[in-house]
Amino acid sequence: MVNDEEMPTEKRYKIYTKTGDSGTASLYNGQRLPKDAVYFQALGDVDELNSALGLASEWCTAQPHVQEQLAVIQSRLLDVGSAVATPATSTHQTKLQQTRFDEGATPLLETWLDELDSHLPPLFNFILPSGGKASAHLHMARSICRRAERSVVPLTREGHVDQQVAIFLNRLSDYLFTAARFMAHKEGRPEVIYKKAVAPPAVAAAARGDSG
Repeated sequence: MVNDEEMPTEKRYKIYTKTGDSGTASLYNGQRLPKDAVYFQALGDVDELNSALGLASEWCTAQPHVQEQLAVIQSRLLDVGSAVATPATSTHQTKLQQTRFDEGATPLLETWLDELDSHLPPLFNFILPSGGKASAHLHMARSICRRAERSVVPLTREGHVDQQVAIFLNRLSDYLFTAARFMAHKEGRPEVIYKKAVAPPAVAAAARGDSG
């Protein structure tokens, strides 16, 4: 019989290291930068997106396949973070290979997007974020995804991050828009249509030049 003291144990990592107390943090390549550097801004936006997806997923229990897709996407967002944290312009090739973003991630998103869209009626108007809790949370994730993309694009433009990462985020926002509509449709919740503002009568009359 094996004694408990002889059982191998996994190394437990501490949650806090205190190394960032001075306002700096390390990229995967070991480069230490201020926490407000563009890399960490992008990493923070991607992390926020991942959290938003986790919340949205909790409202999608009626559609398990959507939850499964969101779980895969959340893992790919960790890969996005790895790519962002490993700048191509200042990292050894070995580490770049370890964090290379999977080019197959975007085509998979497109397949899922097309499948969800095939269940939806055509869209002829702008819609507002709406359609029930699942749909609204997915719309929220979509808007955060756009911000994450805006943070990553300058890094890809300057050659620090693989262009495939920005392409994935661009397509992800399209997927989340479609997934939001899909959840609203499946739950029988109406989507709120954008309506152009109607000027009060007095304003309309002034615009026409009517003096009364």
